[in-house]
Amino acid sequence: MPATTATRRPRRDAGQTLPIYLVAIGGLLFLALAFFAVGQAAATRNGAQTAADAAALAAGQKYRDDLRKGVLAGLRAAPGAGDPTAWSDLLAGRGVPSGAACANADWYAGRNDAAVSSCTPDSWPTSFAVTVKSRSTVGDSVIPGTAGTHASAAAKAVVTPRCTVAPPGGGPSAAPTPTPTPTGPAGGKDTGPAPRALVCDGKGWTLDPDRPQDLPTAADLFSVRLVR
Repeated sequence: MPATTATRRPRRDAGQTLPIYLVAIGGLLFLALAFFAVGQAAATRNGAQTAADAAALAAGQKYRDDLRKGVLAGLRAAPGAGDPTAWSDLLAGRGVPSGAACANADWYAGRNDAAVSSCTPDSWPTSFAVTVKSRSTVGDSVIPGTAGTHASAAAKAVVTPRCTVAPPGGGPSAAPTPTPTPTGPAGGKDTGPAPRALVCDGKGWTLDPDRPQDLPTAADLFSVRLVR
């Protein structure tokens, strides 16, 4: 009789500990799924931040390209034509419509599975503050509400002028400013728009519209960088 009692007791103990094991395994499984959900959320957030950074830089780079076009167009203008301060404003990074820049931001955000929520230009310093929303959601998880949750992120790019107008005489680092002397139809000298000299990060440039191959690129004239 005592032997029979001793045989039955381990089975009873095993039956009592089984629910504890099941609860522990269930808790560990829940924690694993919760960590996975957190990882999904972090990945979605990082993707949105990448899209925001790309969109802000794209806006700044498009604006920089348009600034260069405006600067070069001002070189080809007849002397005294238009607003005399317009060319200086362009060289300082202002005066170009921002619509095309923000459209470029939206395109690049789309390439990164996001959409631009806002694109706010500021004229001093010239910058573009962009917010985006991810197109994909975090997805289903053990955490309620993640199935319809999108990630948002913001970034800001600043367009900074690199050049200043060279002082009279050009200075030691400025390129010489030639005097154009082509012959006009009537046999006289047709000077046209006078070339201008710039100093860009210590390098001299002569902006001669008759020599487009020697003109600085947009990156020579302006820098674009992200700020936090």
